[in-house]
Amino acid sequence: MHDSRFAVIGGGISGLACARALIRHGRQVRLFEKSRGPGGRLASRRTPSATFDLGAQYFTARSPEFQRELEAWQQANVIAPWPQSVWVCDDGDWHRKQDDHIRWVGTPRMSALTRHLSQDLDLHTQCRIEHLHREESIWWLQDDQGLRHGPFTQIILAIPSPQAQPLLAPHSQILSEACQCVEMSPCWTAYALFEAPLPPLETSASQWQTAFMNGGPLRFVARNDSKPGRGEQGESLSLLATAEWSQKHLERDADWVATQLLAAFAERYPVPLPGTKLLDAHRWRFSQPASAPSVKTDTQDFQTDSCGLALCGDAMSAGRIENAWLSGHHLGNHLSTSLETAI
Repeated sequence: MHDSRFAVIGGGISGLACARALIRHGRQVRLFEKSRGPGGRLASRRTPSATFDLGAQYFTARSPEFQRELEAWQQANVIAPWPQSVWVCDDGDWHRKQDDHIRWVGTPRMSALTRHLSQDLDLHTQCRIEHLHREESIWWLQDDQGLRHGPFTQIILAIPSPQAQPLLAPHSQILSEACQCVEMSPCWTAYALFEAPLPPLETSASQWQTAFMNGGPLRFVARNDSKPGRGEQGESLSLLATAEWSQKHLERDADWVATQLLAAFAERYPVPLPGTKLLDAHRWRFSQPASAPSVKTDTQDFQTDSCGLALCGDAMSAGRIENAWLSGHHLGNHLSTSLETAI
């Protein structure tokens, strides 16, 4: 059992948390990510003039376990509190959102956090896993180039359920059915860099940093230039569409989507907007769980099968970044403890 080798498929916050928990227990871990770098929904788009967070715009910490982890991230200078000015727009009426939550953002961009967590990991990027093969008690992975990776004794899938289900279906009915129970919502995110600052509102909302948008195609808008370390990049917005609007226009062209979402914001902003130097959009086909298996306990926000397969991610509990980290962290600890008990 000391020779157990783990493969984690998915380099988002859940997969990284799981890999780091396993490594802390002395396990051998290899991480596979289909994109150019780790991040998942903490991905950022860097341009010569500005940086835009494309997925999660911030996260909160409600559990003591996650709060302790945030202390380490603060010491590493990869997160900072933001935003301090949160607003709600109801039919053109802007009012401050009243709550006591401290919100956090990665610095100097959201993806800096996942790059920090991926340090010293055996990470294989731009490697899309398409098949799992089992030979007796040993697992092998096959990527989209036909290359085999392994051998492994345990495979962990930390990817959206619709992507995990085809990999799992030939091998695990229980995990395949768990994936089928989860409905994932899409999200279009537009991002815009303006030629000049937005004209201030004639209310106390003039220094707004984020706004929840009620009604219409938009659900949330963030001013990227107000985030820590980005004050010199110029006025730049991330505009997140609702799940319903995103689903309706899922296959539309990114340019069309970006134009529509910026127009929707202009309709809700009572002052004319300046021109844009950059306008584009990013599609998240599987953004957040619209439904998820019932949450059992704080330490069972994952799924395992005796054949050596396991699932983790925010879809196993709820859709926040905190839930994704907790799910991976709990699974990594669970698998390590199970091995120690079996020895």
